[in-house]
Amino acid sequence: MSEQTVQVPARPERKFLPENFKVESWEGLKPYFDDLLNRDISDKSELRKWLQDRSELESVISEDAGWRYIRMTRFTDNEEYNKSYIDFVQNIQPHIAPYSDSLNKKVVDSPFVAELEAQPGFDIMLREIRKDIEIFREENIPLFTEIQTLTQKYGQISGAMTVDVDGKELTLQQAGVMLQETDRDLRERIYFKIAGRRIEDKDKLDDLFNQLIGLRTQVARNSGFDNFRDYMFRAMGRFDYSPEDCFNFHDSVKDEIVPMLSALAQKRKEKLGLDELKPWDKAVDPENLPPLKPFKDSKELTEKTIRAFSNLDPFLGECLRIMREMGHLDLESRKGKAPGGYNYPLSEIGVPFIFMNATSTLRDLVTLLHEGGHAVHSFLTRDLELTDFKHTPSEVAELASMSMELISMDQWHLFFENENDLKRAKQEHLEQIIETLPWVATIDKFQHWIYENPGHDVAERTTAWNAIFADFTDTVTSWEGQEKFRDNLWQKQLHLYEVPFYYIEYGMAQLGAVAVWKNFRENPEKGLAGYLNALKLGYTKSIPDVYAAADIRFDFSRNYIRELMSFVREELDKL
Repeated sequence: MSEQTVQVPARPERKFLPENFKVESWEGLKPYFDDLLNRDISDKSELRKWLQDRSELESVISEDAGWRYIRMTRFTDNEEYNKSYIDFVQNIQPHIAPYSDSLNKKVVDSPFVAELEAQPGFDIMLREIRKDIEIFREENIPLFTEIQTLTQKYGQISGAMTVDVDGKELTLQQAGVMLQETDRDLRERIYFKIAGRRIEDKDKLDDLFNQLIGLRTQVARNSGFDNFRDYMFRAMGRFDYSPEDCFNFHDSVKDEIVPMLSALAQKRKEKLGLDELKPWDKAVDPENLPPLKPFKDSKELTEKTIRAFSNLDPFLGECLRIMREMGHLDLESRKGKAPGGYNYPLSEIGVPFIFMNATSTLRDLVTLLHEGGHAVHSFLTRDLELTDFKHTPSEVAELASMSMELISMDQWHLFFENENDLKRAKQEHLEQIIETLPWVATIDKFQHWIYENPGHDVAERTTAWNAIFADFTDTVTSWEGQEKFRDNLWQKQLHLYEVPFYYIEYGMAQLGAVAVWKNFRENPEKGLAGYLNALKLGYTKSIPDVYAAADIRFDFSRNYIRELMSFVREELDKL
């Protein structure tokens, strides 16, 4: 197949900053902030131009910070990259915060703001700005610096975790692939190696987490909130739902989905012919077939994903082709690389960066499809007028990614030529949805408990974790003898350390994604068009309005969960 010529996008021409400007220090940035702060605004068009200039400045800073973060996570053992990231966090960002607050006040105090607010997108942006003014406190700036410096340590600790398997040093992600092997004794041995390695850093990670809880609680109290949970609901702009809605979601998942989870676990136990289902039996194929290998290396993974995207719509494939051409993909797991995966939007160029830790599993394929959905979202919003319009809330961002996992399933034959393997892959992914929602509820409920009870000690936290975990896990798996590993399972969830309260969105978006997929199954052309139309809006509409543009509901009620999970169950039965 001949490779098409790729048109690499150019960075938009700068109107406010010099073309050759680079973010090197606060001193270099300050004149541009002063210009915005002191500029006279005499009519609506000047206010709009002022907002465009501010947007340009923020996009340049955001992209510079993005590259510092990307390099730091790609090479956690590189001292220079670590220093560069810390320099931004400690010496640039703290100076920006008070200026941002003053600029926000300048906008809302402008006599021309009402005229602007009547235009699409500006109402949403101004709602966010008013919220930022409400929660800003100067005394929180050094606390945020300290928090960001500490969260970097989580990546360093996790990125350094390796195990020795038969004389070979493997990252935990690489070793984790062996939990899919059909040799049960090997799986057990690998499980103990991985879990044992995590235990080595348990106290270090507990201490780190305790420090973060203390700092975050102080931030919340400084801003006049009873706890960090209430502060974060405001800070994250959760205008469309409350903690009470989250509790209802937890209850619905417990009642509607956990029984499905237990049924899957029972079926697995019976098919594997086991007296006892143990944690190391959860990733192997229930028919005891060898693990699926959808690709041999990151090159093949990239090529086939581009073809899958292109078959859905040529524009989608072009997005990934551009990223590959620009070197904006780092997919393979290696020592010294931070855990996890992300799509980092780069605000000025508008072409994001995908980072992940692929080995050769179905999960890795799904991760690239997921991050590819985020990437497509970045491309679809790159021409929106202001950076604020491009920064969507997580409930919308995760809809983009999780929907792509499902609507791309029609193209999975590219990865699995064997019909039985293809069926297995689809079945595994749909079962993963049934497993995802209870885990989302577990992590979210745990966060509510942590920050409602900030004075807890490690023993109390462990007790709370186990009680919450028991609510959302299947009733079949036996943890007898592995309790100490279960006690600190939560430590592998980087969101708890790095992006607190960013997790319930996966649950909401998972439901939305199933609804998008249901539409796509009924009418592929219309379903895909609805999905893309919703993403193009960026954050110029409320979350329910964006979901409505995709022809779905922003709804996580018990009845809706039951309806969508019945559809998933039906699709599973067809396989």
